Amino acid sequence: MAEKKKKPYEIGELDQYLFGQGTHYEIYKKMGAHRVKKGKKEGVYFAVWAPHARSVSVVGDFNEWSMEANPMEREEPLGIYTCFIPGVEEGALYKYCVETYTGEYVFKSDPYANYAELRPGTASRVTDISQLKWTDSVWMEKREQWNHMKEPMSIYEVHIGSWKRHLGTEGTGFYNYREFAKEIVKYVKDMGYTHVELMGIAEHPFDGSWGYQVTGYFAPTSRYGTPEDFAWMINYLHKNKIGVILDWVPAHFPRDIHGLANFDGTPTYEYADPKKGEHPDWGTKIFDYGKNEVRNFLISNALFWIEYFHVDGLRVDAVASMLYLDYGKQTGQWISNKYGGNQNLEAIDFFKHLNSIVKKRNPGALMIAEESTAWPKVTGDVEDDGLGFSLKWNMGWMHDFIEYMKLDPYFRKYNHNQMTFAMSYAHSENFILVLSHDEVVHLKCSMLNKMPGLGFDKYANLKVGYAFMMGHAGKKLLFMGQEFAQLREWSEERELDWYLLAEEEHLQMQNWVRDLLHLYKKNKAMYEQDDSWDGFEWVNADDADRSIFSFIRHSKGDKKNLLFVCNFTPVEREDYRVGVPRKKQYKLIMNSDDLKYGGKGEERPLVYKAKKEECDGRPYSFEYKLPAYGVAIFEF
Repeated sequence: MAEKKKKPYEIGELDQYLFGQGTHYEIYKKMGAHRVKKGKKEGVYFAVWAPHARSVSVVGDFNEWSMEANPMEREEPLGIYTCFIPGVEEGALYKYCVETYTGEYVFKSDPYANYAELRPGTASRVTDISQLKWTDSVWMEKREQWNHMKEPMSIYEVHIGSWKRHLGTEGTGFYNYREFAKEIVKYVKDMGYTHVELMGIAEHPFDGSWGYQVTGYFAPTSRYGTPEDFAWMINYLHKNKIGVILDWVPAHFPRDIHGLANFDGTPTYEYADPKKGEHPDWGTKIFDYGKNEVRNFLISNALFWIEYFHVDGLRVDAVASMLYLDYGKQTGQWISNKYGGNQNLEAIDFFKHLNSIVKKRNPGALMIAEESTAWPKVTGDVEDDGLGFSLKWNMGWMHDFIEYMKLDPYFRKYNHNQMTFAMSYAHSENFILVLSHDEVVHLKCSMLNKMPGLGFDKYANLKVGYAFMMGHAGKKLLFMGQEFAQLREWSEERELDWYLLAEEEHLQMQNWVRDLLHLYKKNKAMYEQDDSWDGFEWVNADDADRSIFSFIRHSKGDKKNLLFVCNFTPVEREDYRVGVPRKKQYKLIMNSDDLKYGGKGEERPLVYKAKKEECDGRPYSFEYKLPAYGVAIFEF
C-alpha cells in the first residue's frame, strides 16, 4: 500500500533517508516546532527523534501540560515522532513527554527549538523564524569572495552578559541583542577590530557555564532577547562592516534532565559506553560521532547559524577533547580505537565532513579550531588528510608568551626562546594568536596582574607584550577588558570595570591598543603575507642579554614595510642600533614613549636615515634611543 502523500512540512521518506545517512543539512526546517496551516487550521507541527521511546506526547501551556492530550505518531524506520496541534500560538511553552522503555516519563526540551523559556525555566517556546528581515546583502556577497588568509582579522572576544549592564535594573540588567549591537558597533569601530566573537549564544541553563554547556543548540539564548533580536544584531554588525563569529560546542553537553542526556531513556545523542560517552573532569556527556543522526544534528546546526543567521564563522570549542579518546581520562577510563590508538576516528571523520560541507556551501565562512595539541594538519585540506579547518587558535604561542611575560625582566634573558619559538612553526597551520577569556579566570589573574613589578612597570610590560603580539605573524584575538588593562579577573556576574578609564594608566593602555589595532588593519605588511616567510623577517632574534626583539613585516610589493623594536627590560638603551636591509629613511610611526601612551614624551626625530654601518648582520643601520620597555615601529 502506497504511503499517504506528505505535506511539504511533514517528515517524508526522503527526509528519513537523508537523516539516516547523516546528510539532511537542513533537517532543522523539519524537526522541532513549526507554525503551519493544515487545511483551514493554523497550528504547530512538532517532530522529534526518540528512537527507543515507547511513546512521546507534546505537553505545554496550551494543553495544561497534559501527558494524554497530544500524543505523537511514530514514523519509521528511524523513530521520529510527529504531530500537528491546531490553535497553538506564537510564544507557547512546550516540552516533549517521553515514555522510556522502562515505563518512566521524562520531560524534555526540544533539541531543535529556536527559542527557550528564560532560565530558570527550561521549556521550549514556539516561535516562527521564517520571516527574519535581512538587509546585509552587500556584506554577504562580499563574504563569498573573502579570503581570510589575505585580509586583516583582529577579533574582540565578548561575553554579552558581562560586557556592559544596565545600572539599577531589576534582575541581571543584561543588554538585549539590539542594545548590545548598537553599543558594540560604536566601540569596535573606534578601537579598530574587524570581528566580534560571541561567547555562549546557544541556550544554556547555567550562567556560570558561560554558554559551554548547551541544552538548546538551535536557540539563541533568551537572556538577551528573541531570535528576531539576535538576527537584528547580526544584520546591524554586518551593515557596519563587522564580522561575527560564534563559539560553538560540539564536544559535549550537560546532564541536565531536560536536555539531550539519555533523551529517549537511552543514550541517544551520546556514546552508550561511559568510557566513550562521558567526560570525568567536566561531568558532561560526549556526542556519539559514529551515529549518523547525531552527526546530522551537529552539522545541520553549524549550517543553521552560518546560513540561516548569517554568522561569518564558528569557533569550535574543545577540539582536542573530541580528537583524543583519552582526553582528561586516566588508565582504565577510556577505550582505544580499532587500531589500538587513542584517536577518535569517528570524530576525525565528523570534522572532515563538517568542514567540507560548510566551506562548499558557504565560501568565505570560517571554521576555527580551539585545538591545544600538536595534532597535524588541523587547517590542512581534507583531500590531503587534514581536518579542513580555516584557522586554529595558537595555544602554544599563548602559553609561551604568558610564561615569558610573567617573568621578572632579569630572568627573561634565560627564556628568550619562549618568544621566538612560535615563528619556527608559524606556517605549519593557519594560526590565530589568542589571549582569550580562559587566560583571565580561575585565579590566573588579569593580563595586567600577570605582569611583574609595580605601577608603571606593569603597564609598560603589558604594552610591549601587546605590540609584540600585534607584530607577530598570525591573526589576533583579545578578550574584552584586556584592551584597557582590567584589574580584576573576568566574572560573568558583573560588567567590565569601565570606570577604570577615568584613570590615566587605563586610558593610556586603551589608546595604545587602539592605535595598534588601527595600524594592523591599515598596513598590508601586517597581514597579507601571514602564511609565508616572505611576510616576516627577524632582524635580531638572538639579543637575549638585552631582551630586545627586532623584526620586519614585509608587504607584497615591499612598500610600506614595518620594522618593530621591542625592549622587554626596564633598562634604557641610549646607544641602541638596529640593522636594516636598505639605505633608506625609516619613519617612526608609533612610539610607546608618547605621553598619550603613558611615556615620558621625550622629543625625538620622526625620520631616521640608515648609514652604511654593519649591525645585526646587515650592511646598514641607524641609532635610536630606546626607552625602558620601549616599543618603536618604523615604516620604510
